[in-house]
Amino acid sequence: MPTTAAETHVKLPADTNQALGIAQYAIDFLSDDPAKRGEPDASVLEKTNQFFTDAVLCGLSALALKTNAPTILRDEALQYPVTDATHRLGKATQRGATVFGSSVQVQPEKAILANNSAVREWDSNGTNFGYNPALGHTAGEFGHNDFYGVCIAGAQMTGRDGAYALKAMVCHDEIRGRLAEVFSLKTYKVDHVVHGAIASAAVFGAMLGAKPEQIESAIGMVVAHFIPFRAIRAGKQLSDSKGASAAISSEVAITAVRRSMSGFLGPRDIFRNPESIFRIFEGPGQMFQKVGATSANTENKDASPFDLVLGRAGDDFAIMGMHFKLGLYEHQSAGALQALIDLLNKAPHLLDDETGSKIKSIKITAYEPAFGIIGDPAKRNPTTRQSADHSMVYIVGTLLRKALSARKAGWKELMLEPYDYSADAIANERTRSLMDKIEFYHGGEEYDKRYPDGIPTSLIIEDTDGTEFDSGMVMYPAGHARNTVADLNDILAFKFNLLGKLAFESPEPIVERFQNLSDKSAEDIANLHDFEIQTRDGFE
Repeated sequence: MPTTAAETHVKLPADTNQALGIAQYAIDFLSDDPAKRGEPDASVLEKTNQFFTDAVLCGLSALALKTNAPTILRDEALQYPVTDATHRLGKATQRGATVFGSSVQVQPEKAILANNSAVREWDSNGTNFGYNPALGHTAGEFGHNDFYGVCIAGAQMTGRDGAYALKAMVCHDEIRGRLAEVFSLKTYKVDHVVHGAIASAAVFGAMLGAKPEQIESAIGMVVAHFIPFRAIRAGKQLSDSKGASAAISSEVAITAVRRSMSGFLGPRDIFRNPESIFRIFEGPGQMFQKVGATSANTENKDASPFDLVLGRAGDDFAIMGMHFKLGLYEHQSAGALQALIDLLNKAPHLLDDETGSKIKSIKITAYEPAFGIIGDPAKRNPTTRQSADHSMVYIVGTLLRKALSARKAGWKELMLEPYDYSADAIANERTRSLMDKIEFYHGGEEYDKRYPDGIPTSLIIEDTDGTEFDSGMVMYPAGHARNTVADLNDILAFKFNLLGKLAFESPEPIVERFQNLSDKSAEDIANLHDFEIQTRDGFE
């Protein structure tokens, strides 16, 4: 069982039942027991609320533009109303949950499916990189702040206030973020949303009053029955499955919790199970071995591959190392975008001709996995939005086209928005001509060793006179947790307003609705999604 370190952290050693330990951690974190409950600093709560607001504005704008998966899944959720405002959960009576833009109570797994799909649709919300060198936990798994719908639904169902919901969000991001530090799912072609699904089962179960063993059972079901592979992110053109992966995984996690609370028994001790994804790939008795992989406990043949350390109090929480996207782009491209903005400000003459004729070539050098994911040759000719926002040459080409048009370069002036990924934008001839000037290279060990500490990228522009302008290596672009130069709050406020205007004539009241969550009453949370979204035709 978990042990505490200086009352600020909970350690779950590799030779313990970590599924049960995560369950107990979530229950304790959300409890009223001052000796066990989570006590994150105000800075942690503020940062989490900022990521939550960011995610919601992404989701509302996606619904406003009638994007496919969020619209379908929201309509699906509304087909599962809780008509008498109650349903049975184990032996308790609970409320339902709501979807964005509605006061209708629906089954929680459906509300969570719909809302989590919406916030993820643009691929513009927060990102983690699984990097904690202080503990030597540097597995480097990606992940995104897609799962806050779990915490809002849990608070709505139990009649809790905003402070409780926000604390649950901290707990969820902590479990998800720390798992990303110790186990790289992408190494084995497993989708990163598995970590979020595990956290969803733990936090939702704790919020609903599940026993530790019931949460352990739910986590076991998630890992044993519902493992998504990265096939959803492969192929020449991506589909709805890529953007909805977190939503679908959280749906099954909540279903697993409800099933366990009704008495169903899932696999126990899943992290030490020799045939689960963790032990198959790493640790004692693994069937497949990652090059250089080492177990946290190689002497115990029944250990999991890692120790897990979870924050309980103070400011050392995973959320503090997560990164904001300052517009719509795949997070691996942020270094290139910062490098381009920096160079255009140093050499403004490159913007003198709106056609880009003064630019002969652009050379981008980056690390793996950026080169493999957004440098895939198939992505040089994207035809769908989901593929365009995973194409380095398209993302950089579009930002450059906007800079040439605006004759200026800055994150707010050039912020990539949904319309930059419309069918017309993807086919834009000027963007395509600029894309033809871009070459993308893998920088090898010099770059690879600096990830995931940063987003190591360099960019060289050669003008038509043969002069080269070199950005040097960019490590911490604006939005990165270790960037100390950009005015993050100002840029995020611009982003919130930009996305909010797509869904509301006056976005300020809606933005405010999702900020200062700690001050929201239980009634505020119950009615949090009760507003009308202004929809627009003709986007997709």
